[in-house]
Amino acid sequence: MKRFTQIQVDELNGKITTAEDALRWASENLHPAVAKASSFGAEDSVLIEMMTRVNPEFRFFTLDTGRLPKETHEIMDKLRKKYSMHLQVLCPDTKEVEEMVNAKGQNLFYESTENRILCCKVRKVNPINRILPTLDGWITGIRKEHSKNRNSMQMFQIDEQHGGILKINPIIDWSLEQIMEQIRERQIPYNALLDQNYSSIGCAPCTRAIKPGEDLRAGRWWWESQGHSECGLHMNYTKKEENN
Repeated sequence: MKRFTQIQVDELNGKITTAEDALRWASENLHPAVAKASSFGAEDSVLIEMMTRVNPEFRFFTLDTGRLPKETHEIMDKLRKKYSMHLQVLCPDTKEVEEMVNAKGQNLFYESTENRILCCKVRKVNPINRILPTLDGWITGIRKEHSKNRNSMQMFQIDEQHGGILKINPIIDWSLEQIMEQIRERQIPYNALLDQNYSSIGCAPCTRAIKPGEDLRAGRWWWESQGHSECGLHMNYTKKEENN
């Protein structure tokens, strides 16, 4: 497996400044051992269009948690057909889901943060941990604007949480306005929930539309105390809980 030192990563962050250049570098240096994680929000639509222009053979994967809204499945099919994308769908382990639901109920996540973290772990973290060890790098659609937890993230970084593979965040510095402008200019299909003020899209029971003036992540796990805005894919659970 290919691994990078912090010096190499710092050099990449110093010389590569645009999303397309980051994707070209990934295509030339990591493909096919690199893939894009997609939850099919606005960022993913933009990156899917951009990536398939850079390299039509780029790999994509998504987590079908079993609780996704129908709009996400609809845009998944639209983008797959329009861009002929190579999409791998990862599902949670049936036995793990059954044990969790039988012990704690279908909507366990509303009862405590611990239950919500367990549900995210079973439905999202464990499935993604099956694919990431097979890769040299993964591409995400995260942006600094999403939350304070992401302010320190860079375009290239070593993902210590996932075995030290390279994590590439091509649009880390983009604004929501830039995302939507790209969608309009290139006529890119996007999730219908965006027109209903959903700024961050996840599982249906855990996502709501935001109100004017609210934080972009305010619609995720809104019943929890402030600060719980990650599922565990992009930060360590233990560190997260210690910081709140």
